[in-house]
Amino acid sequence: MSELFFSAFVTFFVVIDPPGCAPIFAGLTSGADAAHRRSMALRSVAIAAAILLFFALLGEDLLEKLGITLAAFRIAGGIMLFLIALEMVFERRTARREHRAQEVSASPEAEDISVFPMAIPMIAGPGSIASAMLLMARSDGLAESLAVIAALGAILLLTLVALLAAGPLMRLIGHKVEAMITRLLGVILAALAAQFVIDGIGVSFNV
Repeated sequence: MSELFFSAFVTFFVVIDPPGCAPIFAGLTSGADAAHRRSMALRSVAIAAAILLFFALLGEDLLEKLGITLAAFRIAGGIMLFLIALEMVFERRTARREHRAQEVSASPEAEDISVFPMAIPMIAGPGSIASAMLLMARSDGLAESLAVIAALGAILLLTLVALLAAGPLMRLIGHKVEAMITRLLGVILAALAAQFVIDGIGVSFNV
């Protein structure tokens, strides 16, 4: 169970990327007072948590109603996570997030960024939703399911801490260190994504 918790923790950490969310949040909330920033950080993580828990707990039933097998979802999710990993290694994901943040900040009516783009899609995006569903599908029994949910909760808590400490955190790590960490995590995510695809193919062909 501890291995599943660690695997889930690493997967969620890489996909959600709390340190990567911090500079975006800092940029979008520049000029806002401390209370407003704190409120948006809490709301962002709460909304993302509700979305991810919904798909973690009910995603398998949703797939069943749509006639999609878990093996097919493992393969599709693994491919999608692999593409995210490539973007992280070549820093395309960071550039896209920053571009999205600039679009939102350029809109004068977008004062509250807790729902979009922070909760969706930066925290609860396609990658993290797919990861939650895949990891819950791999869990066997209540204990392992709780381990996955605990790992998700721990990452969301780290994300909240990163958002609340966004300004000091960016001054501490700097952009070069952040880029290095992002690339390293991208390589790890690529390996995890490949494992999801291998698992899906194995189940499909009873290997």
